[in-house]
Amino acid sequence: MIPPPETVRVSQRRVACDGATDIPGGAALGHPRVFLQIDEDGYVDCGYCDRRFVLIGGPADHADQSKLPDHPDGASV
Repeated sequence: MIPPPETVRVSQRRVACDGATDIPGGAALGHPRVFLQIDEDGYVDCGYCDRRFVLIGGPADHADQSKLPDHPDGASV
């Protein structure tokens, strides 16, 4: 079984990901910044680093993340 992706709970539907938010001095270690839009499924995955953003109170909040399919459709540059 594949472990669930790194999950970040957020309060807004539009989020940005650069893959280096948690790395000290990390912008050079991440990926290009992308903006992601969470849709009615309540979550979106970053196409670069697979980090999952889950809308607090949305349908995917507190769900078993390992059972949800990949959902990178919200990515934009």
